[in-house]
Amino acid sequence: MRRRALITAVAAAGLGLAAPSVHAQGAAARTLRFVPQAGLSSIDPVWGTQYVVRNAALLVWDMLYGIDSQFRPQPQMAEGHETSADALVWTIRLREGLRFHDGAPVRGADVVASLERWMVRDPMGQMIRALRQELSASDDRTVRLVLSRPYPKLLHALGKQSAPCAFIMPERLARTDPFAEIDEAVGSGPMRFRADLWDKGRSAVFERFAEYAPRQEQPDWLSGGKRMALDRIEWRSMAVPDEAAAALDSGTVDWVETVLPDLAPGLRRNRSVAVEIADPMGAIGAIRFNHLFPPFDDVRVRRAVAIAADQGDFMRAVVGADDVLWRFCPSFFTPGTPLYSEEGGEILSGPRDLEGARRLVVAAGQQGAPVVLLSADDVAPLKAMADVSERLLGELGLSVERVATDWGSVAQRRARKDRPDQGGWNVFHTWHAGADCATPASYTALRTNGPDAWFGWPSNAGIEAAIAGWFAAEGVAEEREAVARLNAASMEFMTWVPNGLFMSYQAWRRSVSGVGKGPMPVFWGVQKT
Repeated sequence: MRRRALITAVAAAGLGLAAPSVHAQGAAARTLRFVPQAGLSSIDPVWGTQYVVRNAALLVWDMLYGIDSQFRPQPQMAEGHETSADALVWTIRLREGLRFHDGAPVRGADVVASLERWMVRDPMGQMIRALRQELSASDDRTVRLVLSRPYPKLLHALGKQSAPCAFIMPERLARTDPFAEIDEAVGSGPMRFRADLWDKGRSAVFERFAEYAPRQEQPDWLSGGKRMALDRIEWRSMAVPDEAAAALDSGTVDWVETVLPDLAPGLRRNRSVAVEIADPMGAIGAIRFNHLFPPFDDVRVRRAVAIAADQGDFMRAVVGADDVLWRFCPSFFTPGTPLYSEEGGEILSGPRDLEGARRLVVAAGQQGAPVVLLSADDVAPLKAMADVSERLLGELGLSVERVATDWGSVAQRRARKDRPDQGGWNVFHTWHAGADCATPASYTALRTNGPDAWFGWPSNAGIEAAIAGWFAAEGVAEEREAVARLNAASMEFMTWVPNGLFMSYQAWRRSVSGVGKGPMPVFWGVQKT
């Protein structure tokens, strides 16, 4: 069906509904129907780094600290902390009355087990793990961490918004192998996960946790009092963007996380719908390589992709003709942020050189090499990027096998280190929120620490040294110099290819209030009338 016809049909169907009873109206006002960016196929927020999983986990679990909109860590589950004069001993005290959804109290032992599992998978956690001399629970409300040398960004690591976050789980769940998925979602956050109503990849239900004790401060991103005005949140995945827009237009759903640009004008004509940019910091699109196998284990082939790619092709495929929604980005860092650098970015900003790129592929002995391209066709921006890459890689003389599937399946397969022809992969597309790319602090995708790196497992000692240089920097001037060196080293190695910064629209019914802007949808403070 054509888009407008589909919207009209769904709207007409909505008009045929009988008027709800007063009781039903009250229940409906306490139930928010939300369309996430992708289907929820996993509930383990440590095993993977999918934003959709992180967003769901923010409802279910809580953290010791939480980042506010100024990127400052604020106490969350923690009552506070003390540090020794040499900054090597940290003592964190839990708030009173914290309980998990199964009724058990939150204990220091739960915190220790949760942090130990998180440290294995998270780049900042790995740094803390390397410095850790002791991590123990002094009692049920006190956690003690002893380091071999100071780690000034410890609180940022414990409260950051980038996945995987340092969520606190019951000890019995946190003892799960970090490389195996947990199969139970029991947290101490403001909402309970209804596992019995979960249809993986399609729908999920969260219900208010009556025993949740919010902080007294005003909420701000992941910090402050997470007071829920909703009793129930229903996530309904809709792989077809037109379907989600039609459902919002008719009032079948209340909030759509991502709206295609060409659907926004039609929704704006509905006075009952609000449409705004979801996150002004945007997101950096990425062509992610597998460094373990040919052809992208050879830097010449990775650089060939970079010099042949045109960010405008990728970005217009994602946002259409709305040039307000994207900008050129010859950097791994977020434009407009204090540390932004284009050092080494000439490889992306120069004229496209397809012939030069082909010569690099030939020199690497990879002409005609097979490439398994994973494509999440249920997520519009990722499908659009894959469309461009499939054509581009073919033009370079590579033999592309596109595996068109859903984002949940891509997330599962990208974690495999098998050969590409035996269930592994060579390349996939993703994006990194601008908030995650502002500094190296929690920038998972920049790490090149081999087996412990993010999917693709790149290994480069020079980049790791540049990251360490940023952590050791004193003052903003030194931090800027370190980021410039890091960006240049990453461009030379071409860990992955940035293909532009883009922004997305979100839309909601005007009966819903409290919808904010930022790198993730935040549900506390949201109300529905």
